[in-house]
Amino acid sequence: MAASRKLHYAWFIMAITFLTLLTTAGIRSTPGILIVPLEHEFGWSRATISLAVSVNLLLYGLMGPFAAAFFDKIGVRRTMAVALFLLALGVSATTLMTRPWHMVLIWGVVVGCGAGMTAYSLSATVVNRWFKESQGTVMGVLTASAATGQLLFLPLLAQLSHHHGWRAAAFATAGAALVVFPLVLFIMRNHPQEVGTSRYGAEADEPVPVASGENPFRVALSGLQRGVRSTDFWLLAGSFFICGASTNGLIGTHLVPACVDHGIPEVQAAGLLAFMGILDLFGTTLSGWLSDRYNSRYLLCWYYGLRGLSLLGLPFALSGPQWSLSAFAIFYGLDWIATVPPTVRLTAEAFGRDKVGVMFGWIFASHQVGAALAATFAGTVRTYLGDYMIAFLLSGMICLLAAGLVLRINKNRLPELAPEAA
Repeated sequence: MAASRKLHYAWFIMAITFLTLLTTAGIRSTPGILIVPLEHEFGWSRATISLAVSVNLLLYGLMGPFAAAFFDKIGVRRTMAVALFLLALGVSATTLMTRPWHMVLIWGVVVGCGAGMTAYSLSATVVNRWFKESQGTVMGVLTASAATGQLLFLPLLAQLSHHHGWRAAAFATAGAALVVFPLVLFIMRNHPQEVGTSRYGAEADEPVPVASGENPFRVALSGLQRGVRSTDFWLLAGSFFICGASTNGLIGTHLVPACVDHGIPEVQAAGLLAFMGILDLFGTTLSGWLSDRYNSRYLLCWYYGLRGLSLLGLPFALSGPQWSLSAFAIFYGLDWIATVPPTVRLTAEAFGRDKVGVMFGWIFASHQVGAALAATFAGTVRTYLGDYMIAFLLSGMICLLAAGLVLRINKNRLPELAPEAA
């Protein structure tokens, strides 16, 4: 390991990436507290509002592989700056909407694209460009930013929405994006060599990466072509599809409205989701640490299995005593997005460190396809059946299916040779 008496610049990069992802997560969590106010103000059905959320989730995922290609073409810093500008513009514009298609266009398309440019492919790219050691731990911390974003934003947004209207909550999240924007411009760098150093934990003479100069869209599509020929890609994408359906799409979008259906006040329900975010901050960071030390396939099997059991019990927790919902929050919260660090490690093992940004971008796209379908499905179930029970139970069952699928990922690959295979 290269010795240095001063703090390695990689930690500053990690900090600004964490802050950017935290802000993006806070913005993405906003629909969970806006569904009920929008129902009351405009008379839109939950299925209609969920459609806009689904478009947002879908584009959030589909932008990932193209964003990873833009990281190589125009740089990480510029891509992040453009994303934050789009988020501030889009969230501010939602305060002017009066028709359902306005929400689909503004929140679904503009905010979805902006958020997608800072999706988990950003974390994967930063980790692999700036860290040789502690990759799993750093990935866990960056992934946990989504939980921390909920922790910081949800209670505040719920209070603003309750006392000052949902537009005040929208302006607050737009302002947060504008605060982070100059920090990205002044602190973020594309490669360690730009500040005269190498990756954290790497030798000083590590080769400088050469930008491909290829068309970003061609790079992204080439990655997809490579992936569809790989069984490991389909297993990773399939399990992550289920991950998205059972987290962002279902719980992230519909837990607060489900709590309101059961007589739990909106602010209290947002606090419950934020509490889950606190737990996931620890759970995902721990998951990253574990993925540096243990077989990621077995970790994923446990994560999906435990998540499935918790979702199967959620309908009964909502209608049961208060302690049962708190128990669900603890059980589910520790597992929320703990799947990301081991999935990134398995992606790097399967496709190589230099390709992990684009390949994980496509795998994450499947995550968001699952999230989009689950958001629409759960909203439709609630609209026509009157409750979310079918949606929660089905999500729990497919999580148990994912627990079996992940055991076959990279099954024949030698783990000691895989991480640096390229």
